[in-house]
Amino acid sequence: MKNHPVRAYRSDEALPREEQLAWKIAEVATDPVEVEAEVVDMIINRVIDNAAVATASLGRAPVVAARAQAEARGGAPGATVFGSAARVAPEWAAWANGVAVRELDFHDTFLAADYSHPGDNIPPILAVAQHTGKDGAAVVRALATGYEIQIDLVRAISLHKHKIDHVAHLGPSAAAGLGTLLDLTEETIFQAIGQALHTTTATRQSRKGEISTWKAYAPAFAGKMAIEAVDRAMRGQTSPSPIWEGEDGVIAWLLDGPDARYEVPLPERGEAKRGILASFTKEHSAEYQAQAWIDLARALGRDRPELRDTASIASVVLHTSHHTHYVIGSGANDPQKYDPAASRETLDHSIPYIFAVALQDGRWHHVDSYAPERAARPDTVDLWRKVTTAEDAEWTRRYHSDDPAEKAFGGRAEITLTDGSTVTAEIAVADAHPLGARPFARADYVRKFRELADGVLEPREVERFLDVAQRLPELGALELGALTVTASGLPTGPKGIL
Repeated sequence: MKNHPVRAYRSDEALPREEQLAWKIAEVATDPVEVEAEVVDMIINRVIDNAAVATASLGRAPVVAARAQAEARGGAPGATVFGSAARVAPEWAAWANGVAVRELDFHDTFLAADYSHPGDNIPPILAVAQHTGKDGAAVVRALATGYEIQIDLVRAISLHKHKIDHVAHLGPSAAAGLGTLLDLTEETIFQAIGQALHTTTATRQSRKGEISTWKAYAPAFAGKMAIEAVDRAMRGQTSPSPIWEGEDGVIAWLLDGPDARYEVPLPERGEAKRGILASFTKEHSAEYQAQAWIDLARALGRDRPELRDTASIASVVLHTSHHTHYVIGSGANDPQKYDPAASRETLDHSIPYIFAVALQDGRWHHVDSYAPERAARPDTVDLWRKVTTAEDAEWTRRYHSDDPAEKAFGGRAEITLTDGSTVTAEIAVADAHPLGARPFARADYVRKFRELADGVLEPREVERFLDVAQRLPELGALELGALTVTASGLPTGPKGIL
């Protein structure tokens, strides 16, 4: 990997295109380096993972609405839509499938200077591949690029620090992946990246306070915009430049300002794109920074059943990283995180709620754990409101560590009982993390798909999809259209303009 210095430039400072970050990303996208077998295997895992969480969400209102929007916009030869037999324009397939993948907050993650769900690259890249007649090998190459670029941006540039939504890293990564898929030139990819970033930069209010259904739409919008940006760039249209480094660009006005300096790591020419291997998926349907806490709470409740009785607990303090404390903890100062009537989207960003329910129930379920009656249970509400978080400098340091062996997303729980005694326990990473107690492997991704598809898809459809997905690198263009699922009895969407 090579670190590329990135800063803001005045308009009277010459910055050749070849020195701009967007161009350097385009160079990575055009590098025909072979995709390593380990990366191919993980790409297949994540395609299965995305399909699993998308299938589980097919009947949920945001997904139903997005699917209805897509089905109203055909486009031959088109791309597939999860749950539907329709083929639609690729940008609308990416939209519908992106919402389905993101709705349950249940797919892969990478956390560093910023947050990301790099699996959000899959819907736009797969949709364009189906529409343009690409094969499975081309999809693998494109996804290796998409994952690499998003993860490298997340390693170097913090968006949340400036209240910018993390999908601002997704627009450029999806555009780069599409550039690889379509064998575009550096010039075309450079223009598409600039447009994709410019059109997908928004505030973090989508993940603050009372979190709305837009949380699932935000990455789908970024994927859709990336497709449209690539389409315009292929037609010769240009973008704001320098998009990151310009005097009125993203760094100068939206990030750390005119004096900011970043070091963005990117693979050198001929170096394999291995970024996906640094990411990790979720065993539980909740914000990633809650994964380890769910596992710790389940273990505590199992080993110390008396902790499930709120009457025995005086307080619970979760000592954790800056990110966890301020994003999903009490440091966010969001009263909605303690509100039994809060939306599902809000509850999945409330570690006090999540810890309390996981402790009492000894499990976490993508539907049951968020049910209104579950959130409103009086003993749960009482326990929930006894849970607070506190930033711990050591856990913050470990969160940001570049050493995979010490990078951590958990913390230390201190439970004070009403008799004055205390119980302490800590966890560094989730059980499903590569360094966790039970790292996810292919069998776990397959099991996750089967569990989430149960009752949604016919058994033969489950097995058909798993067969196709696990043959991804060998799929021909015609077979690529089978990389979807169809379901019967799904609700129809509410009427909009079309």
